[in-house]
Amino acid sequence: MQIYINGEYYEKEDAKVSVFDHGFLYGDGVFEGIRIYSGKIFKLKEHLDRLYKSAKALMLEIPLTPDELKKDVEDAVKRNQKENGYIRLVISRGEGDLGVNPFLCKKASVIIIVGDIQLYPEKYYTEGISVITSSLRRISPDCFDVRIKSLNYLNNALAKIEAAQVGCMEAIMLTREGYVAECTADNIFTVSNGVLYTPCLTDCALEGITRNFVMEIAENAGMTVREIHLTQYDLYNADECFLTGTGAELIPVTKIDGRVIGSGRSGKWTQKLAELFHEAVYM
Repeated sequence: MQIYINGEYYEKEDAKVSVFDHGFLYGDGVFEGIRIYSGKIFKLKEHLDRLYKSAKALMLEIPLTPDELKKDVEDAVKRNQKENGYIRLVISRGEGDLGVNPFLCKKASVIIIVGDIQLYPEKYYTEGISVITSSLRRISPDCFDVRIKSLNYLNNALAKIEAAQVGCMEAIMLTREGYVAECTADNIFTVSNGVLYTPCLTDCALEGITRNFVMEIAENAGMTVREIHLTQYDLYNADECFLTGTGAELIPVTKIDGRVIGSGRSGKWTQKLAELFHEAVYM
């Protein structure tokens, strides 16, 4: 594994950043997780667009132009000879002192890791997964806009701990008003009467790259797609439910908070969209 750090490549054992980097000290930075399918980087432009928007919101200056960073990501994939895999692209505030002031960091750090990923065992893609609703609320925009894909994932991590404690692999997170936002690492969709629903982005949901792609696939397949306010009631009474994410891709949910969803099996639209997704990414 060759890991890119600020323009240089290092072996995994030698890849290090300073303990004074504010990404480590304060979670001050942004990142993207990107998939590689058949040697092609999936939606790289969209990921870079989101990365630069996140950085702008944090007043974090990325020391490379989008074209330069694109070239470096492509080079990292070639060096690691990955036909199918995962890229973790990290921009941290960089080395500073022990104070929280980000303007004392002279230059941001750029890190590109190319490796493998498998979040869920294969059987769950046919049998579906059980999820719970977390007791923790998603951070609201008056505190921090979660459309910024930052290095601070404690809100998500704590909800993930809740899920793990009851034997679930994911947790649904609600807004402070009680609307469905997203899961700890995935966007969420339901299907009712052939219509595909997903939470509005203003309901504290990340604008997932896979989320947007699945919505596009669904519309091309003739589905009506709606971004609306969803509550737990809507989830419990849906015909189908599934999650999307860079790592998870598209995975069915068959039980929420002990309630069986639909038939208790992966639904016909979930299966169809998963098939169309894989056809598209492996073309």
